[in-house]
Amino acid sequence: MQSRNMRFRLAPLALAAHLLISGPAAAQSAPGTQGPLPPAPNAALSEQIDTRARAIEDKLIAWRRDIHQHPELGNQETRTSKLVADHLRALGMDVKTGVAGTGVVAVLKGGKPGPVVALRADMDALPVKEQVDVPFASKAKGTYLGKEVDVMHACGHDTHTAILMATAEVLAGMKDQLPGSVKFIFQPAEESPADFEPDGKKIWGAKMMVQEGVLDNPKVDAIFGLHVSSAYPAGWLSWRSGPAMAAADQFWIDVTGKQTHGARPWSGIDPIVVSSQIILGLQTIPSRQINSMLEPAVITVGAIHGGNRMNIVPDSVAMTGTIRTYDEGMKKDIHQRIARTADMIAQSAGAKADVRVVELYNATVNNPALTEKMGSTLRRVAGEGNYGLQPKSTASEDFSFYQEKVPGMFFYLGVTPKGTDVDKAAPNHSPRFYVDESGLINGVRALSNLTVDYMARAQQQSGS
Repeated sequence: MQSRNMRFRLAPLALAAHLLISGPAAAQSAPGTQGPLPPAPNAALSEQIDTRARAIEDKLIAWRRDIHQHPELGNQETRTSKLVADHLRALGMDVKTGVAGTGVVAVLKGGKPGPVVALRADMDALPVKEQVDVPFASKAKGTYLGKEVDVMHACGHDTHTAILMATAEVLAGMKDQLPGSVKFIFQPAEESPADFEPDGKKIWGAKMMVQEGVLDNPKVDAIFGLHVSSAYPAGWLSWRSGPAMAAADQFWIDVTGKQTHGARPWSGIDPIVVSSQIILGLQTIPSRQINSMLEPAVITVGAIHGGNRMNIVPDSVAMTGTIRTYDEGMKKDIHQRIARTADMIAQSAGAKADVRVVELYNATVNNPALTEKMGSTLRRVAGEGNYGLQPKSTASEDFSFYQEKVPGMFFYLGVTPKGTDVDKAAPNHSPRFYVDESGLINGVRALSNLTVDYMARAQQQSGS
């Protein structure tokens, strides 16, 4: 049988955030999005952040355009890593390179004792050919699983990197006043690696960074991250408490029958018919077999291959798909149900079904207590009428692996030009994905204020 890896080698793409996000919602009742807006815990530092952010907005945009014009695929971000590391060293930080391959980590030690806050940005691009008419459009090429491809920052990771570079400069300029330390994490391969296909054994991106100790020495107390989205107008902020983005797993099912002439199907075992029955059977798992009142789930068969001639029943059919869940127990249960469904349907026809599942990303879960505490910061940064409750997304993000170790909060920043119908804007991962750079400063303000407010509240609680 032909290797399934050869036929489905591009399948791990489209794992990242924001693919299935609905448009702006009014501020709804959820932790951190309602109630009177308290003043900044340290008003002087908050005002200083705004001043410093405005002063380097042009640099922020220049960095973004430079990175956008020179995109690099997962685990290949050498130019981007050097740009980041050189900048952080120039700010006087302790910098470590080569983390999880091409990652960069730097620590900014504040002038006063306090907690360690981590801020994360992902640096990798996608194998997409850009179709946006801007002077800094990408013309780059890269190698994806041994094949030359066009490369584009179609997901906005160029903005994440530039925003965190600017945030580092803002906070470095006031480090003597910071009651704590900041760990800046620039991560490779959020979109999945470009140099190998995930197989359930090798790890990459955030999971590898955690394994290599990025949350230790000094130990991180809380972590924050953001993602730009075309589903919101420029500068808009949105977030939610608890499960915010789904876990993503990939499955393969190989169905083996018995080849025969298409005019005499009873002489063989038709794996195409069996595969069709399996696909329909899989759809009963989320619709009839699990408690959808607990959490939603999605099972999608995205590719199926079998046969090469109209009058030949083939020996085998191979299919692959994705599973999206929010609850760990439900995820494991669905894995078992997929295997059982495929196996028993195949057995009923005298065929055989081999099932393999690879867990890729776990659910992104915003720590409820942290979200409750820090929601007021995002409201203050965004301003009334410019923030809202983030609907659950069935897309995935490997920020989840940090959140499994320390309290974390992940939020969205809108980048579609104001006045544009966001439902018609090209989505993330599209070759026409467009970023209104006027909203990027709110990303810098948000990450900087979250850091300072978290430290200030910790200082108040300690009574120092």
